[in-house]
Amino acid sequence: MYVLIVGAGQVGRTIAANLERSHEVAVVERDPRIAEDVTYAHDVLTVTGDGTALETLREAGLERADMIVACTDAGKTNLVVCGTAKTATDAFTIARVRRHTMLETWEGAEGAFGVDFMICTDLLVARKIVHLSGFPRAQDVETFAGGLVRMAEFEVGPESPLVGRRVRDSDQYGSVTFTGVFRDEELLVARGETRFEDGDRIVVVGDAESVGEFGIANVPEGAASTDDVVIVGGSEIGYQTAREFEFHGFEPRLIERDRDRARELAEALPGALVVEGDATDAEFLARERVDEADLVVAALDSDGMNLLVSLLARRIGANRTVAIIDNTEYVDLFEIVGIDVAVNPREETAEEIVRFTRTDRTEKIAMLEHDRAEVVEIELDPESALTGRRIDESVADLPGGVVVAAISRGGRLVVPRGETVPQPGDHAVLFVDAAVLDEVSAAV
Repeated sequence: MYVLIVGAGQVGRTIAANLERSHEVAVVERDPRIAEDVTYAHDVLTVTGDGTALETLREAGLERADMIVACTDAGKTNLVVCGTAKTATDAFTIARVRRHTMLETWEGAEGAFGVDFMICTDLLVARKIVHLSGFPRAQDVETFAGGLVRMAEFEVGPESPLVGRRVRDSDQYGSVTFTGVFRDEELLVARGETRFEDGDRIVVVGDAESVGEFGIANVPEGAASTDDVVIVGGSEIGYQTAREFEFHGFEPRLIERDRDRARELAEALPGALVVEGDATDAEFLARERVDEADLVVAALDSDGMNLLVSLLARRIGANRTVAIIDNTEYVDLFEIVGIDVAVNPREETAEEIVRFTRTDRTEKIAMLEHDRAEVVEIELDPESALTGRRIDESVADLPGGVVVAAISRGGRLVVPRGETVPQPGDHAVLFVDAAVLDEVSAAV
């Protein structure tokens, strides 16, 4: 597949890095310095120029492109790129936007803007946060197989009963499959003899109930449920997050400093309590009982302010904090200093776009730990290396970094074990070390 990416910011570069081994990739970037960096860092064709100009797109290979990804930081620019591209090609176009109003317009008018698929970053992030709230002890959560399967990442603390135990001795949580362990900079594919240590980040896959029970039993810190949600910041992400919580039956509290914006949000969010105030004031937070919150979401327009608010919330007693972080390089730092979960909108967007570049049988992907591993849902066909054979036999013929984590068969969850035989049409959820992803994808 020939993929033409317009915009070499964090989203564009993440997509290019993910695709360069398995696809032909061209990147269009307006800034000459950034374009030069991309040229040296990635095995892609780089064109310096304006991606809204047909001449620039043609220089980057527009006529032979199978897919065009417009992912600059400006949503309107991305729409123009797609519209321009459609004047000369029938390639599949993807546009990244920030505001949900653009998404609603596109959904209401088939083929609008020349966009085949539109990704609203703020809505993606909001839904991610709501998914995380359903597993109060998880650092990352994704849903597969139409909601039948959950993937969750948990950090093992010193008080966890898992410390010192082997995987084979911990297999007691219904449908849960242990898939991978991130230990400092090392990735361990979970095997029966793998022994857990304090500080490990464990990835498990199973149905929602079993994964939730696993988290409660083995990650004892924090609340067991999320009922009281406080959102700090009436940014577009803050608004979308409050709206998503409303949709799922919550009554979130939203704190906004600007009076006019707070009034606007109060009218738009009838199921939320909107409070005008400064969330960097510890006394204000105490008066508003933020210390009693199960979850505090810092959704201001500044990484530094989100860090400050999150630390203040934890200091006065809030159970769990989620911070929106624009700079990818800060994500690990924020979690090191005590933020429970840092969500990067650009990483979420890149992950969603990459899914469209995979084979037709790839239903969904989740990138873990900055794409050191992926959880992939694939529909198996008769030619798959997994089909018609026991899992313990077929996996032995695959590269060492893969685990069959779950199987959906006719809307029913099949817990995979060594003797399980996958069938054509099954949806298999796989944990795969990114280093062997291309080999595994070709085989299954």
